[in-house]
Amino acid sequence: MADLHFDGSVWCNINIALCHLETMYKQETELLGLTVIEWCVLQMLYDKDGQMASRLADGVGRAATSFTPILDKLQDKGFIERRSHPANQRAIRIYLTAEGKKLEELVRASVERIESRLRRQLSDAEWQVYQCVIEDLQSLTL
Repeated sequence: MADLHFDGSVWCNINIALCHLETMYKQETELLGLTVIEWCVLQMLYDKDGQMASRLADGVGRAATSFTPILDKLQDKGFIERRSHPANQRAIRIYLTAEGKKLEELVRASVERIESRLRRQLSDAEWQVYQCVIEDLQSLTL
């Protein structure tokens, strides 16, 4: 049986795990001058530039109403720019700047280092279970 804290309380144990993971991720992202959430947004833009701000917010698990400060900081750092959607002036698309594109190789390398570090902790079977559990937790309806 697993040695979990708080009699196996789901939230308490996930929170402890997240604290440990956050420390590991911060070690990587701070080297790039980014927060973890900024790092995630950039990854989404590397996969598909010009996404709607609301889609990016949803993709990183943030409410669109609280996402503006994150975009402001990325814009202040010179990594993104906002452009109005041609068909809907109220909708905003987010694009990488040349400076943001320059970080891609470093961001992707940091992703590989983190995943490699996590993979060393888990067997292949455990990694598969982890991915299934995370997918199930992410799809919970509120």
